[in-house]
Amino acid sequence: MTSTPPPWAGNPPLNLARWCLQRHAEDPASAHRTALTFVSATDTTRSWTYGEVWDRVQQIARGLRDRGLETGDRCLVRLPHSPEYAFAFMGAILAGLVPIPVSPMLTAEEFSFLAADTEAAVVIGATPPDMDDFTGVVISAAEVARLDGTAALPETHAEDPAYLIYTSGTTARSKGALHAQRSVYGRAMMRSWQDFRPGDVTLHPGTLNWTFTLGTGLMDPWAAGAHAILAEGPNEPSRWPRLIRELNVTIFIAVPTIFRQILKYATDEHIGGALRHVLCAGEPLLPALLEEWRARAGTEVYEALGMTEMSTYISTGPDVPIRPGSAGRPQPGRRVAILPVEGDSEEPLPPGEVGLLAVHRSDPGLMLHYWRRPEEQAAVIRGEWFIGGDLSSMDADGYVWFAGRADDVIKSFGYRLSPVEIEAALTTFPGVGEACVIPHRIDDQRTLVAACVIPREGATIDTEALAAHVRGHLAGYKRPHEYLVMETFPHTANGKVLRRALAAQLAQENA
Repeated sequence: MTSTPPPWAGNPPLNLARWCLQRHAEDPASAHRTALTFVSATDTTRSWTYGEVWDRVQQIARGLRDRGLETGDRCLVRLPHSPEYAFAFMGAILAGLVPIPVSPMLTAEEFSFLAADTEAAVVIGATPPDMDDFTGVVISAAEVARLDGTAALPETHAEDPAYLIYTSGTTARSKGALHAQRSVYGRAMMRSWQDFRPGDVTLHPGTLNWTFTLGTGLMDPWAAGAHAILAEGPNEPSRWPRLIRELNVTIFIAVPTIFRQILKYATDEHIGGALRHVLCAGEPLLPALLEEWRARAGTEVYEALGMTEMSTYISTGPDVPIRPGSAGRPQPGRRVAILPVEGDSEEPLPPGEVGLLAVHRSDPGLMLHYWRRPEEQAAVIRGEWFIGGDLSSMDADGYVWFAGRADDVIKSFGYRLSPVEIEAALTTFPGVGEACVIPHRIDDQRTLVAACVIPREGATIDTEALAAHVRGHLAGYKRPHEYLVMETFPHTANGKVLRRALAAQLAQENA
């Protein structure tokens, strides 16, 4: 008996933008349904139907092709958080380009790296004000609003690139994860976590350069025919319960830190509203936070564990009972295993043993590969498995229990940060002899990024000047929260800094 091949087998025609929007826009029953509402900083709203969004995305796609851009060209999207960001991202995919969502906060140094690494042909938005060496096409925010054309749109296929996401890792420079059009089938597997329905109204407080917002806050609600709400302006804890209530939000999506802040500052009558449930990812959900949210908001919190290379793939949900402290089970259709940390065995570890969390390479949500990083690509492949670097165990019932990172990447306030990248910026400051960036855990909910530096012989370091220097090299979310001048670091026998020992030392000194 042979199994039925998956729908993406054979590389059929497929396009992510068409998947998310076209069928809803061309169906008379849903074309006039609201697809997107954007809330301004003053809480005024603008809305678009599925028909209107699809028209706008097609116009942008034709306009991009009319500018001479070709299938496969990389496209940096550097716009403020806005509806135009969403339309431009989808329009680039429809045009056969490969959009790369980036933050408008990136410095010229960071942006230049991305432009060079991707050989980007176009920037939608603007280059940093102090950058003058970009030679590609620049389409301003004002031009995006009126972009249109007559060019024919290309046919894309399941294995063609759809978008490129840069992620921090264990090297000084971030690396790009290239995702295929077939990723829509991987994202469809997340429905067991999200349970998005056409009548749902979702709200994500993040910005669109963050893949959590772009995926779970926009693409996935659209694919389900739901109404997605995004917002600019202040990220104030008291604001979200009010918007949930006023806009009849049924599913709120955020990192656990946002839920903790809501519980701290909101009154009980403002929390629940019309919510069916809430979703969280990006950092572990502590059992105490889950218990308090349940008691005060009266809804479940469904957690998910994922990675930039394939988004979420472990989760709880309406059909997966919550076990506090666990991120849940592999989503239906996923093949997941816990493999030994050492060696090259593909034999899964027994229940309860901690190892490396791995996903089968046949998963449609898994990236095509790291962009032009063959050595880093080879390092995450073990036979038929992709190993993302999370340490976990799996119990006898299939629940996954996260045990930290195998590398030293820092998770702080929902961001995944490379200490090596931050250290590279620190060591360009005159007088810094050695730098080590570590997590400084304040309590069970908060982790700060601590920059520890050792002065060069005979030098002194002004930490305020050092912080100002870093501001010129790193985006705001990458900058350390505190700067500490030290005399020495703990090292291994071969001279490598013991990050964990230094972090433990800092924690002990501040206990």
